[in-house]
Amino acid sequence: MTTPLSLSGLGLPRRNGELAFDAPWQSTVFALAAAVVEHAFGGNREPFRQELIKAIAAEPGRPYWESWTAALEALVLTLPEGSTP
Repeated sequence: MTTPLSLSGLGLPRRNGELAFDAPWQSTVFALAAAVVEHAFGGNREPFRQELIKAIAAEPGRPYWESWTAALEALVLTLPEGSTP
């Protein structure tokens, strides 16, 4: 049994305490990032958090979930060749 992914410290958009997704692709990207963090990084969200910080800093005006997508892409590119998240 795995422990639930901790989301604290990621600054996720929320409405009434619930995660806020404006489009279905956003929840898909969220789920993909959670899966990569769980399987490729043993649940350690810090590598993703650092990529998200970089993505937001690179384009501060970019919508949040687009920065999330850029961070996920950058994180996946750090994985050793042949590894599967």
